[in-house]
Amino acid sequence: MSATADHSVSARNPRASIFGKVLVGIDDSPESLEAARQAAILATGPVTLLGAYDLTNAVFGGGMSGPAYMDEEPLREHVAESLDRVKQELAPIVPLTKIGRGRPWEVMLDEIAHEHHTLVAVGSHGAGRAKGILIGSTATELVHKAPCPVLVARTPLKQFPSSIVVGVDGSKESAVADAVARDLAERLGAQLERYENLPNPVEALVEAGMEADLLVVGSRGLHGIKALGSVSERVAHEARCSVLVVR
Repeated sequence: MSATADHSVSARNPRASIFGKVLVGIDDSPESLEAARQAAILATGPVTLLGAYDLTNAVFGGGMSGPAYMDEEPLREHVAESLDRVKQELAPIVPLTKIGRGRPWEVMLDEIAHEHHTLVAVGSHGAGRAKGILIGSTATELVHKAPCPVLVARTPLKQFPSSIVVGVDGSKESAVADAVARDLAERLGAQLERYENLPNPVEALVEAGMEADLLVVGSRGLHGIKALGSVSERVAHEARCSVLVVR
């Protein structure tokens, strides 16, 4: 399977436009590299790699701000090195690279709003749903707050994505997710399984994801406390495979 972007897909099928302008959050972890690889496969247009450094966490790891005289250059250089490594791994695709300052999820949300990205991808560091809710992991914040679809990437069992699972419950959100999953399966030659009107959708989808490479779920766009019980939010955190949350 080639990771080369198919720029003709969005012209044939408007639903494919969610893959037309992709943003990937990059740090120095293998998880973010995997997110970039998967995003490049799904993309039908340009891919942007975004790294961020947070002075607060870098200096104190708490609520205090760093000294005004602190030299930011070593931090920027570290981020730039991570971006360069990922960029080399994506060849022959040539992504754009950007560096921001601040908490990663805030920098990414600002970038999405400013550049109108249609998909954001981030690697899952395995922090778990409860921990993510309490301390605010990047994946948790993006699943809750990003205005566009979110890919939470995990290492696949096979070549990504050999198998795709989609949950359908009769809602318009799940109908869009189903359409996106069908388009991906056709475009990338993946096996597709549909799970419809499940009595326990989270448990069933997470179990189905044990043998899949990608779970696709629709999101009703809930925020704050309302999002804590949503199927898409729970699946994104609990699944063993990558999860695409479709807005």
